[in-house]
Amino acid sequence: MPVDPATLRIKIYPADILRRKADEVDPTPEVVAVARQMIAIMHEAPGIGLAAPQVGLPWRLFVADVPADPERNPPLLPDASPPTASPKPEILINPAIESTEGPPELGEEGCLSLPDILGDVPRPPVVTMSWTDIEGERQSRTVGGLLARCWQHELDHLDGVLILDRMTNPSRTRNRTRIRNLERGM
Repeated sequence: MPVDPATLRIKIYPADILRRKADEVDPTPEVVAVARQMIAIMHEAPGIGLAAPQVGLPWRLFVADVPADPERNPPLLPDASPPTASPKPEILINPAIESTEGPPELGEEGCLSLPDILGDVPRPPVVTMSWTDIEGERQSRTVGGLLARCWQHELDHLDGVLILDRMTNPSRTRNRTRIRNLERGM
């Protein structure tokens, strides 16, 4: 069934698609067109990542654009540290974590599908991920900081996992009323 990228909209929790494990896709022209529209939607929202299930598609695909921001994403020292920002908006098709480094660190996360909900989520600070690019080539890269957190967050969406499932108990408690209001459609 063809997808018109112009009709894509962000799905809000508790939409069923947000809890579904996504299926692998090939980098067809349609998939690439959808991904490019997802980048526009992400920037307009505004956000730093967006997964296909968040726009109603059960595809293993996400986009990310994590800017170099000294306040949110400190610049790297001139050593071998992994990059913490996107060089440009990225499209990751059929991504998979190859490895993680370091003990999980708490960081505040929000989600375009969970408006007005922020919570502390533990995640490893460095991740190596592989994916298929829009040319159909398999890529792999190790990243850290906010970019690593973003990639892990978006990959969770492809497995039907939300920050609600990973946030600390105090964060869940703090957001209880907002979560209930979303569940009730308020």
